[in-house]
Amino acid sequence: MIFTGENILLVGSILLFVSILVGKTGYRFGVPALLLFLGVGMLFGSDGLGLQFHNAKEAQFIGMVSLSVILFSGGMDTKFTDIRPVLPQGLLLSTVGVLLTALFTGLFIWWLSGMSWTNIHFPLLTSLLLASTMSSTDSASVFAILRSQKINLKHNLRPMLELESGSNDPMAYMMTIVLIQLITSTSMSGAAIAGSFVVQFLVGGAAGYVLGKLAIQMLNHLNIDNQALYPILLLSFVFFTFSITDLLKGNGYLAVYIAGMMVGNHKIMYRKEVYTFMDGLTWLCQIIMFLCLGLLVNPHEMLEVAAVALLIGVFMILIGRPLSVFLCLLPFGRSINARSQLFVSWVGLRGAVPIIFATYPVVAKVPGAGAIFNIVFFITIVSLIIQGTTVSRMARLLKLSTPMPKTGNDFGVELPDEIDSDLRDMTVTEEVLARGDTLKEMNLPKGTLVMIVKRGEEYLIPNGTLKLKLGDKLLLISEKR
Repeated sequence: MIFTGENILLVGSILLFVSILVGKTGYRFGVPALLLFLGVGMLFGSDGLGLQFHNAKEAQFIGMVSLSVILFSGGMDTKFTDIRPVLPQGLLLSTVGVLLTALFTGLFIWWLSGMSWTNIHFPLLTSLLLASTMSSTDSASVFAILRSQKINLKHNLRPMLELESGSNDPMAYMMTIVLIQLITSTSMSGAAIAGSFVVQFLVGGAAGYVLGKLAIQMLNHLNIDNQALYPILLLSFVFFTFSITDLLKGNGYLAVYIAGMMVGNHKIMYRKEVYTFMDGLTWLCQIIMFLCLGLLVNPHEMLEVAAVALLIGVFMILIGRPLSVFLCLLPFGRSINARSQLFVSWVGLRGAVPIIFATYPVVAKVPGAGAIFNIVFFITIVSLIIQGTTVSRMARLLKLSTPMPKTGNDFGVELPDEIDSDLRDMTVTEEVLARGDTLKEMNLPKGTLVMIVKRGEEYLIPNGTLKLKLGDKLLLISEKR
């Protein structure tokens, strides 16, 4: 079956529906939802139910759009106060760490290619290209797993991992593009390569900062009558930031991530509506991206490179990634112990990003591009199965997990940022009732008021004479301290 204008909505709606159902089922068993989305795409693809999708360029475009939204949303959730203590470590991992991972893995692939029993025979540059496409940790996978499993970690590990995964895609992207140019065209000088990296980082960083500031000003001062248009306005800034940065020869992925951080760390109008919209859109992009990539692959072709891909994947998980992490974090040995470094090594998840980057050699018609794509896809599945399903278990094993702090309140009520107050809830206990069973006898702190009382499924508007009962929940509003 081939996608047409007549059936694309029908097929697309069925794929989305099945993906959400499968994702909900997999969550109960600790299986990453993103892996299941890939599986649904493969099930409906050419080797499954017969949907035909073989256009790598279209898949690349869908991935580019989806990654822009995912990285921007991830940037919005990254707080300056959280990442400030781990900024040097995160930046080293996202640049030098990616470079070292690609170098170690590329040399291993090149050594493996020289073996008579293997069915891949890549020269050095192609081996490094293959390693570069999968050298970064996947932001979609890391964000989704850490947040869906509600993993809280000691030693600021969670913000460091999210900072690394959100900011290391530009490095892998640039290495992939440079190596493709070296393979397919005349050789580039070392100075030209270094200059390209510097320009991409500087322009990407500057564009992200400036356009993020501009987005904040627009959101807060445009005064649109319909508040539903604010999230759409922000979405237009996401795509504008990526495209204009790319036109200026900067790195668009870095720009949208930094722009997201700028917006997320400043007060904006209708923050709740914007966050709800971006969260839903991020999940939609992740589902579409993984479904698309699942449809693109031919599973029977992966079997031809399965043995070699498994060896490369195991090397990357157990040697390449850990070695690069330990070398990068060596200067921070006192603040990051061996157990923390081991956990950071383990959360080197591969996901949609490596697969998307693996489409670039296919589009550029690099010799051996088909094998590169299949190997990367196989390794992504191995990574999601082995690492993705054991992140929380590894955190407990290394004694790095802590109880998740409570956020929000049980009433689901939020206040705009402009209101300088805090909301929290409390439950009426026997100790509370011993001091008195009415609100006026509770002796609440000065500046604290009870907004709502929840009794079972009933909501009561309080007054001073309301008789409290055991188990009542109170929604308290107080001045920010």
